[in-house]
Amino acid sequence: MFQNITVTISDHVARVCLNRPEKHNAFNEVTIADLTKAFHQLAADDSVRVVVLESTGRSFSAGGDLAWMKKMVNYSEAENHEDSRRLAQMLKLLNELPKPTIGRVQGAAYGGGVGLVACCDIVVAAEDANFCLSEVRLGLSPATISPYVIHAMGVNHARRYFLTAEKFTAKDAEKIGLVHEVCKMKELDQQVDRFIGYLMAGGPEALAGCKNLIYITEPMVNDEIFDRTAQQIARQRTEAEGQEGLSSFFEKRKAKWIDESVTH
Repeated sequence: MFQNITVTISDHVARVCLNRPEKHNAFNEVTIADLTKAFHQLAADDSVRVVVLESTGRSFSAGGDLAWMKKMVNYSEAENHEDSRRLAQMLKLLNELPKPTIGRVQGAAYGGGVGLVACCDIVVAAEDANFCLSEVRLGLSPATISPYVIHAMGVNHARRYFLTAEKFTAKDAEKIGLVHEVCKMKELDQQVDRFIGYLMAGGPEALAGCKNLIYITEPMVNDEIFDRTAQQIARQRTEAEGQEGLSSFFEKRKAKWIDESVTH
């Protein structure tokens, strides 16, 4: 049914697991399609009351898969726009899922991986987890994930991490609101189970109603924002700077805009 993820349901809890550990759970068009299908199915499944988003291996998600990114270099702007809309649609589905969601994070959560984290209602991270919004290093911007990440960490912190592309720790993520709880890796499942217990004690319709209240009182992604963010990243991927950023990354050289004479 799925190629890059697994979905298991037990005791009213669905576990959606990114399952490409050899690729650090980086996602591509197949992963996006898998997640989109899974979220549609779980939204319609009345037996599911809680959804846990997790991954196998050392990393939660390293963001975009390299082979997928290489294809983008040769896509037209229209093709990039359609590709970006598919990612944006998947994130919107996760964000608006009418079931409470828990993100279980270990290791690296980079780029789009941070977007997945930001779309979860509750996020528990191992203390060795680390985060990075690295898009500007490639001459791009975190466009499609931006509404969710900005909402989670706030404008002031987004100003810093969008622009610097620096790595930050699980504790830093907790301080700025991206993560709700940090624990030792060996305690990660225990802490996730604790939150599952809290959520299972609430009425399913009440929980869905609470999520709906949040959306209608603090709207994030309307149709205009959805399309504008997809258009922005599509345009950047095909413009000179985005092409140079992606090419320099794959060629393992510094981008032309980096001044070798300046050290930091």
